[in-house]
Amino acid sequence: MSAVEFGLASQTSFVEMPSFVEMPSHMPFEEHYNGAEALESSEDQDYSADEPSSEAGFEQIVGRSAALRRVLREVEVVAPTDSSVLIQGETGTGKELIAQAVHNRSGRRDRPFIKLNCAAIPSGLLESELFGHEKGAFTGAITRKPGRFELADKGTLFLDEVGDIPLELQPKLLRVLQEREFERLGSTRTQQVDVRVIAATHRDLKEMVEEGTFRSDLYYRLHVFPLTIPPLRDRREDIPFIVRHFVDKYSQRMNRQIETISPRAMAVLKEYAWPGNVRELQNFIERAVILSPGTSLRAPLDELRQETVQSSQIHLSTLEQMEREHVLRALKESNWVTGGAKGAAAKLGMKRTTLAYRIRKLGIPVRPQL
Repeated sequence: MSAVEFGLASQTSFVEMPSFVEMPSHMPFEEHYNGAEALESSEDQDYSADEPSSEAGFEQIVGRSAALRRVLREVEVVAPTDSSVLIQGETGTGKELIAQAVHNRSGRRDRPFIKLNCAAIPSGLLESELFGHEKGAFTGAITRKPGRFELADKGTLFLDEVGDIPLELQPKLLRVLQEREFERLGSTRTQQVDVRVIAATHRDLKEMVEEGTFRSDLYYRLHVFPLTIPPLRDRREDIPFIVRHFVDKYSQRMNRQIETISPRAMAVLKEYAWPGNVRELQNFIERAVILSPGTSLRAPLDELRQETVQSSQIHLSTLEQMEREHVLRALKESNWVTGGAKGAAAKLGMKRTTLAYRIRKLGIPVRPQL
C-alpha cells in the first residue's frame, strides 16, 4: 500500500498517489481558520503560516507531532544500515511512505524500490510473484517471468501485509533472507540476490507465532528493527496540517478555490477518532471539496457526529482497547516511568519487562525526549 501522507502519502494511496508529496506553500494556513477567528486559542496559533508542516528532510510526510518525530528519528537511525525493518501499525497509517523514507536514506537509494502487497495476491500465485517462474512451470506460465526479489536486486523490497504470507511459503522466504538465494518456480538453478527487505503489517505477528500461523524464525528475522506507526487519534495535533494538505490537493485537482475552513469544522475534525486513520481523513476531505462550490470548505460534519453518537451509544470496546486505555492511564499517572515502586509496572501489578512487551504489543508510543 502506498503510505498515507502521514498525513502520509497513502498506502495504495487510498487510491493511487505518488510516493512523494510536495507540500503546497501558496496558501497561508491562518486562512483555513478564517482570519482572526483562527487565533482565538493558543492551540490554533501553533499552526502559523511560517511554521513548516513537515520535518526537515521529510517533506513528503505531513505532520510535526512528537509521536511522528519519534518515528522519523528511528528512520534516520536505521536507514543507513542494511538491516531488516518491520513496520507495524493500523491500516491507513502510512506504512509504505515510511518504508520509502527508509529506502531513500539508505545506500540503496539509487537502486530499485520494489513493492508487493502480499494480501492482494492469491496464495497460489504469491510464490511466483516473489520468486518468479520459468516457462511451463504451471498452467498459464507461457513465458519466463522474474519475481520481485530479482527485480529488487541491489535495492529494497517492500513486503506489505507480510502477515498474509501462507505458512507453507514462509520457509522459502526465510531462506532468501538468510542465504540470499532462491530458485524460480520450475527451475533448478539457484540465483543469488542482494536485497534489503522492509516488511509491514497491521497484524500482531507475535500473537500469530504463538498461534502457530507464523514461523518464529521468520518473525525474528524480520523483527530486527521494528517501527510502530501511531494511529491518527494519537497525533491529533497533526490533523490541521493534514487537512490543509488534502484541501489544497483536491482543490487543485477539481479546479476549486477553497481558502477557508471554519474553526468549528476544524475542531470537529480534530475531535473525531478517525478509525480508518489518514486514509479515512483523505477520503472525507475529498468528499468535502466536491461539496464545496465556493471559497469555504463545506465539510459534511454530520456524518462524523452520527458515527460518534452511534459509537457512544453502543459503547463497546474490545479487550485490547480497554487494556490499551488502562496501560496508557497508568503511564500518564506515573509520568511515563515504568520501573520502580511508583512506576507504571507497579501500578499495574506486573513486571517491568511484561509491561514493556504489552506497550509494544498495544502499539503505545513511548514518550519521546525532545
